[in-house]
Amino acid sequence: MPQTGAMKDYAWLKQIAKELFSEDEIKDVRRLDGLTNHTYAVTLNCGKYVFRLPGDGTEELINRHDEKISTELASQVGVDVPLIYFNAQTGVKVAEYIDGETMSPESMKENRNVRGAAQLFGKIHNCGKDTHIPFEVFDMAKGYEKIISDNGVSFYDDYAEIRATVMAIKEKIDNINVRKVPCHNDPLCENWLRCGERMYLIDWEYAGMNDPMWDLADLSIEAWYDDALDSELLSAYFGRKPDANEILRFNANKIFLDFLWSLWGKTRVPFDGEEMEKYAYDRYVRMKQNLHALFGSGVK
Repeated sequence: MPQTGAMKDYAWLKQIAKELFSEDEIKDVRRLDGLTNHTYAVTLNCGKYVFRLPGDGTEELINRHDEKISTELASQVGVDVPLIYFNAQTGVKVAEYIDGETMSPESMKENRNVRGAAQLFGKIHNCGKDTHIPFEVFDMAKGYEKIISDNGVSFYDDYAEIRATVMAIKEKIDNINVRKVPCHNDPLCENWLRCGERMYLIDWEYAGMNDPMWDLADLSIEAWYDDALDSELLSAYFGRKPDANEILRFNANKIFLDFLWSLWGKTRVPFDGEEMEKYAYDRYVRMKQNLHALFGSGVK
């Protein structure tokens, strides 16, 4: 039975089940982990599915039409699980349930999962498609800054200084001719599933055309890879050792992604409180540590 606090979601799940599968009875429902959305494993007479209901405030952050395009592409090329239904107006998504292992930072350090992730990244990055969905990191950052200000949430005391340092690194990367490709852009460990010999990458809310090194850098950050695992990931992805520009882009994207997602966390503070304040702060601190370690910045 669903908990009292989830009664509204449960009614929505029943409505979706009736519309899509002509079923009135939900045999079992289980809430799955997620930072912002309400996601459930739902068992019906006809099978088991994952129902994703949009979380509060996500309409300010997520373009569901864009997400639908990226999710359909990822499913078609075999990177995401089979998609059943996606409503771009409501943000409701239904996919097949995969009875597999959800990855963690520990499991994503296993050699087979490092190689599997590199393979899936290569599959989506080299699919030859242009989704025409921009993932412009610094445009998004400006948008997040505005939301933070509008919501009356405070910035960090040294934010202006740190921002200037990050922008200086951006100028270096802008001088490299980077080919934009379809990217997931949020490959945290919980978005990876392993089912036997197969891996899947799910949840394409932030997908768009980007430097492919963002995805690899993001996995490295989320799974707390060391230098040896970074080297293994990059070599598995390229099929060779990366060159100097590729390493520069990889390291720069480690900075950019924590810069962006720390701001994202700040936008969620009015909805999720201290949990997101801590999330944002932890990313901000790690970004400053990497500025010093990877770029010799005097930031502390």
